[in-house]
Amino acid sequence: MTKPITYAGLDVHKDTIAVALAEEGKRGEVREYGMISNTPSAVRALAMKLAGHHGKLRFCYEAGPCGYDIQRQLTGLGHVCAVVAPSLISRKPGERIKTDLSC
Repeated sequence: MTKPITYAGLDVHKDTIAVALAEEGKRGEVREYGMISNTPSAVRALAMKLAGHHGKLRFCYEAGPCGYDIQRQLTGLGHVCAVVAPSLISRKPGERIKTDLSC
């Protein structure tokens, strides 16, 4: 039996990255994993640690001023990483748009 996919959402800022994990499926657990520093060594350590515990991983973060360095690094480590454009996320009419330019 194969391990289910674990989705890792990254909230990327200039100095830190907040990490949340969600298990595959309707009833999959969603939880806050914690905070790491925004450095290549910390991202590599996170990916290796999560891969050891969870098997298949899918990473995702919002496109912004921090660029695509994290996406390139995670892809280079053999993981799938999607960078989502905020303007393409569907919103309800009148829904507030958060502008967080911390990078």
